[in-house]
Amino acid sequence: MGEYYQQQKGGGGGYGQVSYGYPAMHCNISRAYMDLTEMERKCLEQRKYWCFLLSSIVTFCVSMLLVVIWRISTHLFLQPRERGGGGGGLSEPLIQDVESYKQGGIIKTIAATTNQEMRKEPVQIGWMTEAKDWAGELISGQSMTGRILVVLVFLLSIGSLIIYFVDTYRDSFQVETCVPWSESPTQQIDLGFNIFFLIYFFIRFIAASDKVWFLLDRYSFVDFFTIPPSFVAIYLERNWIGLRFLRALRLMTVPDILQYLNILKTSSSIRLTQLLSIFISTCLAGAGVIHLLENSGDPWKDFVNSHRISYPDCVYILLVTMSTVGYGDIYCTTVLGRGFMVFFILGGLAMFASFVPEIAELIGNRQKYGGEYKGEHGKRHIVVCGHINYESVSHFLQDFLHEDREDVDVEVVFLHRVVPDLELEGLFKRHFTKVEFFTGTVMDSIDLQRVKVDEADACLVLANKYSSDPDAEDAANIMRVISIKNYSSEIRVIVQLMQYHNKAYLLNIPSWDWRRGDDVICLAELKLGFIAQSCLAPGFSTMMANLFAMRSFKTSPHTPEWLNEYLRGSGMEMYTETMSSSFIGMRFPDAADLLFTRLGLLLLAIELKDEDKKECSIAINPGPVTVILPQTQGFFIAQSADEVKR
Repeated sequence: MGEYYQQQKGGGGGYGQVSYGYPAMHCNISRAYMDLTEMERKCLEQRKYWCFLLSSIVTFCVSMLLVVIWRISTHLFLQPRERGGGGGGLSEPLIQDVESYKQGGIIKTIAATTNQEMRKEPVQIGWMTEAKDWAGELISGQSMTGRILVVLVFLLSIGSLIIYFVDTYRDSFQVETCVPWSESPTQQIDLGFNIFFLIYFFIRFIAASDKVWFLLDRYSFVDFFTIPPSFVAIYLERNWIGLRFLRALRLMTVPDILQYLNILKTSSSIRLTQLLSIFISTCLAGAGVIHLLENSGDPWKDFVNSHRISYPDCVYILLVTMSTVGYGDIYCTTVLGRGFMVFFILGGLAMFASFVPEIAELIGNRQKYGGEYKGEHGKRHIVVCGHINYESVSHFLQDFLHEDREDVDVEVVFLHRVVPDLELEGLFKRHFTKVEFFTGTVMDSIDLQRVKVDEADACLVLANKYSSDPDAEDAANIMRVISIKNYSSEIRVIVQLMQYHNKAYLLNIPSWDWRRGDDVICLAELKLGFIAQSCLAPGFSTMMANLFAMRSFKTSPHTPEWLNEYLRGSGMEMYTETMSSSFIGMRFPDAADLLFTRLGLLLLAIELKDEDKKECSIAINPGPVTVILPQTQGFFIAQSADEVKR
């Protein structure tokens, strides 16, 4: 570069026509150089960027070498000592036991064992272990100190990145300047930040379990290429813009910080923040590389082909290139810049093609099935979880929202970790006034809070009756019940199980209480019970199946009379209702006869309350001994709830 400077200088013409290593076509660079003093121009005749790079490389290599030497020396010298000298013979306790056995003296055996125990020293924790534990607690995200330290490191990294933006945005920007450290305020501030980063680096190094992998960590590389050059700048009394843009990689810690601050709670929001932070930090770091290479020029051409380009333009180039648009209005001119773009495009296109669709999907799903349940004041709701698919949901809604049921304003909130398919989504749209769906799992307390389980009337856990492993299906549902009860012990839970013997596990849940309404429906028990009762009373299973299923009965003159009677009977269901005060004091047979002859209702059973034990029992056709008491709950067989309410 000095020879090129002498050729351009000419004879006695001063500095008015000099480009100082920059071609005349880049007039903005020439004007920047024209603003420099003669001493600064002479200083920049010899570039020393390699000193800054060499300081980072030497620091990394020396650190890695010291760690490797320490591990080798530890392996060679400390492990044989821990093995007791590494001898191949018998150990001292075993030799003493053998000798005592030969002499036939049990007293000598006891004495030898006692002496050996006395010679044992208590286990002591070394200072290195204590230092490692102290450093681990200091930077751990589980402690308040660690969280504050992580947030502080992130804020200072952003501050250092802002200083980099300020230095590159100046009109008189040069990649390398001869401004002393004492005359550069931004350099002084950045040095203070780097001193803090250096202390934090040593704390992380002490806390690391594997020192080699710690040195190969991306954040360690950020420190290697940003901290040593700031100290070299003081010694050389010049500054190089360098690789300070690597501080942008600290943006990848944004998801962790937001979780520490309890801002990110759902898995989708955490994943979305991770994708955005990786994408933004990669773009900013890549733009910094292009900015450095283009403004520096190619070394083998004495940096004469430098290209004046701003940092925002570099970000623009990367985004346009990764999106495969490629306007071509701004492009790289140096060989190093073009070479970097070739390799960056290979990874950038893959990242852009994979990250952007996933980000769009997360944003779309988060708006559609994210958020939390916002019920209207006074409106009740139930939560349904477990095995959620089109068949189970359609059968549940067909029964729960049947027209024969009384008009109860209850919303059904479904919670499942998988986004519904088009068929299930269409079913939800047909019942959008009564049904809401949220993505999540009952195993996460945050998702339980989103659907307001603690305010729900009940929580239903559906089972997959076609499961190939019934015990595994029951275990999954029992774990769901435990999670729900741990979050809200007062919530009423109704769970479906496949196998009868798995019901016993629910009794081990402390907050499980059938008196509060908790109940379990065992499918195998129902099937086997129906078969057994049908053997004793033929037709019992058919009658109970008709009572359980919700059907609407409609007569038709074209239907035979016997079929109308059967459809009328199969269209009946079982309902509960508090009996009127007119029946107080009547015997059960008299009340049943009156209800059947006057209203056409079948009174099947009543609920008996034991005031002493504060328990309730159901009496099926109890006989003339039982008398109807005030507020007695009756079990009726009727066509609809409206008939029972009469």
